[in-house]
Amino acid sequence: MTRLTGGALRVTIFIGESDVWHHRPLYTEIVHRAHAAGLAGASVFRGIEGFGASSLIHTSRLLSLSEDLPVAIVLVDTEERVRAFLPQLDELVGEGLVILDDCEVVRYTGRDAESGKTGREGKEQL
Repeated sequence: MTRLTGGALRVTIFIGESDVWHHRPLYTEIVHRAHAAGLAGASVFRGIEGFGASSLIHTSRLLSLSEDLPVAIVLVDTEERVRAFLPQLDELVGEGLVILDDCEVVRYTGRDAESGKTGREGKEQL
């Protein structure tokens, strides 16, 4: 399991839900490549409304239901690993926005592979 504490870099990629890479959702390709690259984590968030460089408003409201809602993919790892991953994003993201933010990792705990328990379970209560 990857260990990550202290200073880190967060990359956020804003794309459309209907963006694809070789007949596969682009957000799925980005997450799988980030995993293969050994990055500490990736999450995909579906937006309910937004607009970008095209100035078209995309919304989930019933009367103007969009088939291309905004999606944000957030990746976090050390600056070195994130910057090494950026060329892949340059290859994948044709339309969209990619931003970098310095961040501080306060807690990064996963599940124990054997027990399925999180790092908090089984600890004594104070």
